[in-house]
Amino acid sequence: MASICFYFQVHQPYRIKKYRIFDVGHDHNYFNDHSDRDINNEKILHKVARKCYLPANKLLLELLNKHPEFKIAYSFSGVFLEQLETFSPETLKSFQKLVKTGRVEVLDETYYHSLAFLYSKKEFVRQVELHRAKVKKLFGVTPKVFRNTELVYNNELAKFAEGMGYQAILAEGADHILGWKSPNFLYRAPNARKIKTLLKNYRLSDDIAFRFSSKSWSEWPLTAEKFARWIDAVNGNGQVVNLFMDYETFGEHQWEDTGIFDFMRALPGELLKHPDNDLVTPSEAAKRYDAVGEFDAHSFISWADIERDLSAWLSNSMQNEAIGNLYALEKEVLASKDKSIVDDWSKLQTSDHFYYMCTKWFSDGDVHKYFNPYDTPYEAFIAYNNVLHDLRYRIEAAKKKKTHAKKLRGIKKKKTAIKRQKPVKPTKRKMIKKVSKKKVAKTKSKKRHA
Repeated sequence: MASICFYFQVHQPYRIKKYRIFDVGHDHNYFNDHSDRDINNEKILHKVARKCYLPANKLLLELLNKHPEFKIAYSFSGVFLEQLETFSPETLKSFQKLVKTGRVEVLDETYYHSLAFLYSKKEFVRQVELHRAKVKKLFGVTPKVFRNTELVYNNELAKFAEGMGYQAILAEGADHILGWKSPNFLYRAPNARKIKTLLKNYRLSDDIAFRFSSKSWSEWPLTAEKFARWIDAVNGNGQVVNLFMDYETFGEHQWEDTGIFDFMRALPGELLKHPDNDLVTPSEAAKRYDAVGEFDAHSFISWADIERDLSAWLSNSMQNEAIGNLYALEKEVLASKDKSIVDDWSKLQTSDHFYYMCTKWFSDGDVHKYFNPYDTPYEAFIAYNNVLHDLRYRIEAAKKKKTHAKKLRGIKKKKTAIKRQKPVKPTKRKMIKKVSKKKVAKTKSKKRHA
């Protein structure tokens, strides 16, 4: 028997506008570009909603209604959900309709789609808790499965997620970790006891996400019938085929005229023609299947680029300097208790900012260029660095304001204390002393006059 697990990542960052050094100290709005460029967040969200989210949601709702066995899973970044609430409530409602079917699972991740686990466990926990609360508020569910930003994963993270109560965690089926093993089984980190690791079958996932419209690909054109045959071949040699991909695959990365929607419309029916196939959500897969062995990832892996590591975000000096400077501000930012400062600092943690600074020019260079809204990685770094300068300026201003307010409160308390102070009544002994002094003074005066 082979189960199929569809999981879609849905995310849009708050892109930084063209923020100049002259803006530091004057303009504290970093994400409000209104130009025709691809750093206009509202414009991008409406474009992707029109091309992908709305038509894909409509299609998947049809498939859920048509095939009772059909199931899917999503994870939504918190910053994506925020933008839906602000710019496109109708898109949010369409996602809520899908979840209400009861056959759509929502996974947890970091609210700001960040790399926080690498730099601050405390901040990581804060963001996961924020995300869990947002999912509960908007969808009425509490996630049981965790998916870290860009499938960044290692043994330590698996153990940490287990401690937070998750039943399963997603990871990339990286060949250099798997070796001879297959990604079509469930595994467990060597330091974990209960949490199970579900691995992406990157070959089959990328056939849809990346190669679908490539006419130079030997398997083009890809049909639902052909893909279903590849899945059928797993029967007897695997528990579950995990098809993990960006949701923007449908209509945005693979345009409608490539036939991607028609392919997806036909796929569930083709998959279900095989009597041993069924569809599961990640939590159902974790509940149904035992872990067959260990997936031992000492170093961090991810689903990005051919290296499947952190190099998409942390491979050059610009990226490392930017993210290091950002997390160095953590204590001061949180101590400020200024909601706008904390919010902006949090949005600056989104991994996309560092992805835009990547300078890979070889195998993955075209992919990075496609996703980069800036003309060059250096433009992305300059804008980000200028924003950090302004954030420091605001933190210092908040400190001074806090110190000034503290002094004023101290002065006010002092004045209030003086006003409330009751006149001290003289004691009996003091009164006797005063009387005695008066008598002595009178006696001396009489003697002088005599």
